[in-house]
Amino acid sequence: MMNFFMFFPSWPPLRLRSGFYALLLLTMVPGGIAQTPSTIPDIYTCTDARGRKLTSDRPIMECRDREQTLLNPSGTVKAKVGPVLTERELSLLEAQKKLEQAEQVRLQEEKKRDRALLARYPNLEVHQKERAEALANIDRIKQIATARMLELLQERSKLTDELAFYQKDPSKIPFKLRRQMDEVKQSLAVQERFLSEQDAEAKRINQRFDMEFQRLIPLWRMASITVQ
Repeated sequence: MMNFFMFFPSWPPLRLRSGFYALLLLTMVPGGIAQTPSTIPDIYTCTDARGRKLTSDRPIMECRDREQTLLNPSGTVKAKVGPVLTERELSLLEAQKKLEQAEQVRLQEEKKRDRALLARYPNLEVHQKERAEALANIDRIKQIATARMLELLQERSKLTDELAFYQKDPSKIPFKLRRQMDEVKQSLAVQERFLSEQDAEAKRINQRFDMEFQRLIPLWRMASITVQ
C-alpha cells in the first residue's frame, strides 16, 4: 500500500484513506463482501404432495414426482426440472425407445427393399413379363404331372379289368396284382397332391406379384417425376 501511495501521493484524499484501507482489506479476506456471484448456489423450489412450499440448493427429494423450478441467485427462473422417473416409468420409456428404434430399422429396411424392387422391375412391362414366366413354369410342371396321372389312370383301368375276373372269389386275386393296384393308387394320390400344390403355388405367385404391383405403382410414379 505504501508503494501505491508513493506513485499516487495525492489520492485518495487524506480524510478518505482510512475507509479505503478497510475496503481493501475486506476484498482480501475469504468470505468477505467481495465474493463473486458464482459462489452463490442456484435454488430449487417446489410444492410437495402435502402442499408445502419447499426450497433447497439441490433437487428436492419430496418433489421427485413433480416438476421443480430452478431459480437464479437473483430469484429469476433459470429452468424447469421434470419429475424423476420411477423404475416402471424408466422401463416404459426404454421400451418406447426400443420400439422407435425398431421402427427406424424397419423403415430403413423397407427403403432398401423398395430400391431393390424398383431396380428389378423398372417398369410395368418387366413386371408383367416375369409374372407370366413364373406362371408359365407352373403350367409346364402341371402338364407333366397331368400326363403322368393319365398314364396311371390307364394302368388302373387295365388292373381293374383284371380284378373283375376274380369278382366272384376275391380271395384268389394274385398278390402281384394286388400290389400293382396299391402302387397305382398311391401314385395317383401323390400326383393329385402335387397338382394341388402347384395350384397353390400359382396362387401365391399371383398374390406376390399383386402386392409388388401395388407397391411399385408409387415407386414408378416417383421415379418418373425424378427423371422429368
